[in-house]
Amino acid sequence: MPDWRGEVLRRLTGLSLPPGRAIEIADELTQHLEDRHADLLADGASAAEAERLVLAELHDHDLLAQALRQVERPDRAVLPPGAPRRHLFLDLGQDLRLGLRALRRQPGFTAVAVLALALGIGGNTAIFSLVNGVLLKALPFREPDRLMLVTSRRTDPGKRPFTLPDFIDFRDQNRSLDDLAAFATWNVTLTGQGDAERLLGARVSAGAFGTLGVEAVAGRTLQPDDDTPGRQFVVVLGHGLWQRRFAADPAIVGKTLTFNDTPYTVVGVLPPQFVFPIRDAELMTPLAPDADPWRGMRSSVNFLRGIARLKPGVSREVAQADLTAVAERLRRDYPASNGQKVGVDLTPLGEDLVGDYRAALVILLAAVGTVLLITCVNLANLALARASGRRREMAIRAALGAGRGRLVQQLLTENLLLAALGGLAGLALAYHGIPVLLALSPATLPRVAEVAIDRRVLGFTLSLSVLAGLTFGLLPAWRATRVDLEEALREGGRGLVGGRRQARARGLLVVAQIALSLVLLVAAGLLLRSFARLQSVSPGFDTDNVLAIHLSLPQSRYPDRAAISRFTEALQGRLETLPGVEAVGCVSLLPLSGWGSAVPFTIEGRDAPAGEEMVTEYRLASPGYFSALGIPRVAGRGFDAHDTATTGPVAIVSHTFAKRFWPDGNPVGAHLRIDDNDRGPRAVTVVGVAGDVRDRGLDAEPSPILYLPIEQVHEDGVVWLTNQNYWLLRSAVDPLTLREPVRRAIQAVDRDAPSSDIRPMEQYLQASVAPRRFNLWLLTLFAGAALVLAGTGLYGVIAYGVAQRRHEIGIRMTLGATGRDVLRLVLGEGMRLLAAGAALGLVAAWGVTRFMAALLFDVSATDPSTYLTISAILGLVALLACYLPARRAAAVDPLVALRSG
Repeated sequence: MPDWRGEVLRRLTGLSLPPGRAIEIADELTQHLEDRHADLLADGASAAEAERLVLAELHDHDLLAQALRQVERPDRAVLPPGAPRRHLFLDLGQDLRLGLRALRRQPGFTAVAVLALALGIGGNTAIFSLVNGVLLKALPFREPDRLMLVTSRRTDPGKRPFTLPDFIDFRDQNRSLDDLAAFATWNVTLTGQGDAERLLGARVSAGAFGTLGVEAVAGRTLQPDDDTPGRQFVVVLGHGLWQRRFAADPAIVGKTLTFNDTPYTVVGVLPPQFVFPIRDAELMTPLAPDADPWRGMRSSVNFLRGIARLKPGVSREVAQADLTAVAERLRRDYPASNGQKVGVDLTPLGEDLVGDYRAALVILLAAVGTVLLITCVNLANLALARASGRRREMAIRAALGAGRGRLVQQLLTENLLLAALGGLAGLALAYHGIPVLLALSPATLPRVAEVAIDRRVLGFTLSLSVLAGLTFGLLPAWRATRVDLEEALREGGRGLVGGRRQARARGLLVVAQIALSLVLLVAAGLLLRSFARLQSVSPGFDTDNVLAIHLSLPQSRYPDRAAISRFTEALQGRLETLPGVEAVGCVSLLPLSGWGSAVPFTIEGRDAPAGEEMVTEYRLASPGYFSALGIPRVAGRGFDAHDTATTGPVAIVSHTFAKRFWPDGNPVGAHLRIDDNDRGPRAVTVVGVAGDVRDRGLDAEPSPILYLPIEQVHEDGVVWLTNQNYWLLRSAVDPLTLREPVRRAIQAVDRDAPSSDIRPMEQYLQASVAPRRFNLWLLTLFAGAALVLAGTGLYGVIAYGVAQRRHEIGIRMTLGATGRDVLRLVLGEGMRLLAAGAALGLVAAWGVTRFMAALLFDVSATDPSTYLTISAILGLVALLACYLPARRAAAVDPLVALRSG
């Protein structure tokens, strides 16, 4: 058999092909000749006759052109009669082989492109997995779109709970809901299973799990009969608690556990994906509405929220109007208890669970998507430069019969292959990066257990890879094929890259990079400025060297005020004797803990404003609380040892409370009536004014707060202290060194008092800003990447232009131009690109950043100082990117440059 490859190479010698391309065409044409030889043999030709016919085709000029066209454009090749046509998949296979060879020939370009795409696609995949798990995945309930959170709307803003009688009326009188279930927070202490542990749970009404459509993974969920008075106490465990505390033992179902000194039978375990409006709830027990007769009173405490399932075809707006009509009837029938309850709010359950994270996650996804777009623009610039070196090759292939569409298809196949490699690397990067991302995310981020690489994420990555390949490959492929042989052979060294048209194309791509980068940089700058403003806000207390201890106590052992007093007195004495302790205090609710407690009140001698309920945040505090937390005294006195259960009730109000209700006076000595018990309002005397505390976050205005001494807690309010209380230790030493001594002191007073939640007060402060810090870190990271990409893109364009124009530069310098003139020329080109990109970017940033106003604190989305600062930073980076190649251009030896031309 003849040496087909050798014959082909000899025949191609006169075509002036680049050596690499000649070998590539020889490989393909050799395969064609071998296939033709095999076809002839299959048709019955002898071996000698088959060889003669194939050699004749090879040496015949017209037949050779047909064969070359078949290699270059098999769909349009004119084949000999009876020859089989190539299939589309054969074309694709050929393109893939050619693409792999092309990528192997330029390993540097391939490595840089794959790495850049891996970072861009991997970042997008990681953020999308977060968005998918938190926002896009359907809630693990039956028909979750019909589930709504139900809260009471009052004259003051905020989502408020309602009473048990209200819930029963809403449940029985509505006409738009299939089901309505109620729930409330349940603070418990688990004992008898090793160390005591404080747990957060929920009390839920009968049928709540039926409303949600949730099944247990072990045992059963709560049933309507479990709510019947006199039934055995039962509990359903959360999946996390089951694994963490009981090692996922399936035999736990049917066993008895002790919560708050009361035995409960475990009847089931919830699935791992279960989520609930009470974040971090780890167990559920029946609401048992008849367990406490006081709950059935219309004037009792508002403690319930609802979960409703809409009837099929009923919209949220219709159901809200229906329930609001019920609220209006209750307001008319019971003006004393329901006068301030003006309606009902329905919020989609998924929206409530996500909270304020929706906007932040969408912005982060848009930001990382912009980084990928900038990466694609950068790669498009590189591909344009790479394609300029293949213009001669493209022209020869076109002359041999390849149509433009066929050439574009081949180049796009190479780019899509490159994008596929980048996508695979990005997927691996995301797989390892998601755990890091979750570790950096705020503890309050919901549904993190569902963040994973699933089919939707894989589909997103695949689509993104294809889109990226088309984005950075289409323009270079289209430009590279707009040539003919004569132009390609004649062209050389003029313009920025392969002629003026490609120079303009690359310049426009750099302008787009700069504009997109500026948008991200401005967004990151606004967040950074906002975060700096937030960090400068005083919380109203001093967290340095303060240790916070979160406790809850069994109600059966601490049923009254006297028992609580004995515990606080004993623990106070032990904590004060610890080495380095300077102050010890106790409070019912800690600032920034995420909890609140409010009571209505009136001021003696004044009428309440018409249509307005006077409500204030309510705290029980020990005398040492204010000094332990460093809250200043503004007026009057603090609590002291004389404020006991046997003396007249006294109160301290916050500065905001005083300014709101006594704008021109001093509240010290004023008398209030507060409704903090089941027997009606009681009188208290204001004895002092304390400094404001930002108890709900640094970005929230201080709430009006009313403090009462712990010793004067009403008997009906003892449950507030047993559910949870916080102790604060100010020390002269590192507070972390006191954790073990504090734990031993607590166990010495009550071995069943859980003492695992002991941490520096600074952690509460940092946790309150964690969501903003998370957004800032990621957006700054993306903006930094965009800045680097924009700088490198500009540098690449200018550097390549200098390399292409060495001959021109040599002529200029021979005619008298100085190095300074050349430096000014090159810098001028770069600065024109910067100016165009910056102008476009500033306009885009002005429009885009308005959508992130909700993420900013005390900073306008159009803050001019941020825009100017970011523009200056981008300008400096661009100047450096242009200066380096400009300096090399100014140092060119004219004689060397002329010889190189």
